[in-house]
Parts: sequence; C-alpha cells; structure tokens
Amino acid sequence: MATPHINAEPGDFADTVLMPGDPLRAKYIAETYLEQVRQVNTVRNMSGYTGTYRGRAISVMGHGMGIPSVSIYAKELITDYGVTRLIRVGSCGAVRDDVAVRDVVVGLGACTDSGVNRSRFAGMDFAAIADFELTRHAVDAAADRGLPVKVGNLFSADLFYDPRPETAELLRRYGIVGVEMEAAGLFGVAAEFGARAATLCTVSDHILRGDSLSSADRERTFDDMMHVALEAVLRHDASRGVTP
Repeated sequence: MATPHINAEPGDFADTVLMPGDPLRAKYIAETYLEQVRQVNTVRNMSGYTGTYRGRAISVMGHGMGIPSVSIYAKELITDYGVTRLIRVGSCGAVRDDVAVRDVVVGLGACTDSGVNRSRFAGMDFAAIADFELTRHAVDAAADRGLPVKVGNLFSADLFYDPRPETAELLRRYGIVGVEMEAAGLFGVAAEFGARAATLCTVSDHILRGDSLSSADRERTFDDMMHVALEAVLRHDASRGVTP
C-alpha cells in the first residue's frame, strides 16, 4: 500500500535498499550496476528502482538531504515495504589529518548535533551505530579491492553551512572520519524499527585543508564505493546461508 511519500506496490522493493542522497544518483546506480531494472517510486521525483545484481534482487532509492528526509524514507521502507537492510552510499567531508580525498569511509557510528535520536529515546543520549555484520563485510570488501578505507565515527550535521568556525577543529580532535548529514538519522530509524543499516561514503573534500575532487574523480571514487557496497550485500548473504 502506498505511503504519503512512496507509491510503490507491495513487493516492489527488495529486502535490501541502497540509498544515495540524490534521486538522479539512484537512477545512475540502477542503470549502471543492476540488471532487469524497473522503476518503483516516482513521488516527489525521489526515484526508486528494483533490479538484480548477480542474480540477487536489490533496490535503490534516493533519500534526499538531511536527517529528516532520510528518516521519512527509511521508516516507510522498513515498516510499509518490509525492507530489512539499508545502506547509505554517499559522500562526506574530511577533517582528520590521515583522511584524504578519494578515501572510502565506513561509519561505525554517527555523532550529531540533531535532536532526533534524543526525541525517539526519551530524552537520553542514543549511540547511533551501524550494523556490525554489514559494516565488517564492507570493510573486508574494500580491503580486498585494495582501496584506502577509514573506519570510525561520522558526524551527521544539521547545518551544511555551519556558522561556527571552530566546529571542524573540534571534530578533528575527536577523531571524526567523515562529516555528512544523514547517518545518525538512518541508524536511529533502523534501531527503532528493527532493521540493519550501514553507511559508506567517499571523501569528496577536506574541510580543513581545502582539498576537493573534480567531478571526474568523484565518479571514479563513487564507482569503487559502489562495488564495495554491492559486495558487502553478497558477503552478508553468504554469511547467513542466503542464496540469490
């Protein structure tokens, strides 16, 4: 049954959904990496698709920008369409000295200045963490491809244009591996409704050094990350004895 934000039919989504922020990126992922693709959501142009990867049904759908947007889509995918695994595939900024553009960042957890997880957790601090098994398989897949990968805490910011110039240095001191805008919300929704979630990001710029990738380099780095995400799904299936 359709929700206010998704007009797919029951069964249109696979149990696993890859989620980039940009709906056009979702279209690119579906057309580039999946076979037998069909579009399953068109509401608000937040495109969703389902296809197969090496015989395994996988869906991909945009989640928009920020915690409120990703939280809406993740909640409805889980509770209304039976999705059990959500993997955010996006980009982030770096602040740590040993994290560079082109690195793949895998989030173990996500700090945030948003209040959404306190709202869902009775005013208490909630440790927004990724699913261990999905995360482990992503890290192993990246290592097998010889990719530079950093694993650790993300920071999910409410503000893209932060008026506090000291924030980036604070995040660096606390060892944050990537600054983005969604992971803490995604992890909170997954915990609330009993799903697995992970976040993989490519480092597109270094906030403190001013380094950034060209558009061509972004595409190449994103391709590496996508192969890691898809391989992580297959490895997780295999670890549970699931075959396509």
